[in-house]
Amino acid sequence: MNPYLPASAPHVLMVGPLLPDLVADLASRYHVHRLWEAADPAALLREHGPSIRGIATSGRFGATRELISALPALEGIFSFGVGYDTIDLAAAQEHGVVVTNTPGVLDACVADTALALMLAAPRRVVEADRFVRAGRWPNEGFPLGTRMSGKRCGIAGLGNIGLQIARRAAAFDMEILYTSRKPRADAPAGYRYCPDIKSLAAECDFLVLAVPGGSATRHLVNAEVLDALGPQGWLINIARGTVVDEAALVNALQGKRIAGAGLDVFEHEPETPAALHAMDNVVLLPHIASGTHETRRAMADLMVANLDRWFQNEKVLTRVV
Repeated sequence: MNPYLPASAPHVLMVGPLLPDLVADLASRYHVHRLWEAADPAALLREHGPSIRGIATSGRFGATRELISALPALEGIFSFGVGYDTIDLAAAQEHGVVVTNTPGVLDACVADTALALMLAAPRRVVEADRFVRAGRWPNEGFPLGTRMSGKRCGIAGLGNIGLQIARRAAAFDMEILYTSRKPRADAPAGYRYCPDIKSLAAECDFLVLAVPGGSATRHLVNAEVLDALGPQGWLINIARGTVVDEAALVNALQGKRIAGAGLDVFEHEPETPAALHAMDNVVLLPHIASGTHETRRAMADLMVANLDRWFQNEKVLTRVV
């Protein structure tokens, strides 16, 4: 804890490591308790739990029902990231705890990453890089790739991120199809709505996932959907790893029932299926869709703003519940 802070400064529990600048910023404002560094986390909670008013966390670390219940003075859970499926929202609501995230500021970078994967996988960019670095170019020809421009882009989840993906894909002369809970009233003319993900997969060349995580979307993309996508179709996932049945995806790729995939997220991160590592038609990223200096700084600023506003006047900027 910061000995220079007044005793009245709120106590905040940080569940796991965040950006160093963000940690320093929070420590300059609040009495921060670092749960992941505690030799005995249970002892830390017993000693400081009654005084902790906020949880600082991320989509990776979340906040469990057990943790929420161990903090009787808890007022808010402030998450770094847009996803909140790892936070027990029901427990938060039962305890009257506000939950915030950092949406909006990362939409552009996530959409950029989706397009990067849509280009990299079918054009064999990563494979070609390895080919050149291995010194094979002087003696061998490189196989042809598949063009992205002019194809059909199917977006599962036409929210803010999905809409930005669609705008970028349209610049590549792609036809835009999408599925959501209901047709988006303000969707640009020409965007075609599909009633479910299976029909979307059957109609598109690239199936791009931009839906939230959680139980409602778990294994939304299963063997049946992958078969509908077909041997010329590409799966792009910048959403959550749990949206895809990973075993079914590996099976479809091994059986050449889909053309390939571009993946930024995985079902059991940071573990990834070993079978994918040897596949040249799959591009694997370590969950970096929002990983730019500019976006992470904006996310940190929004998280701190939510904390500050809550403890000043209980009015946050981006409330989940």
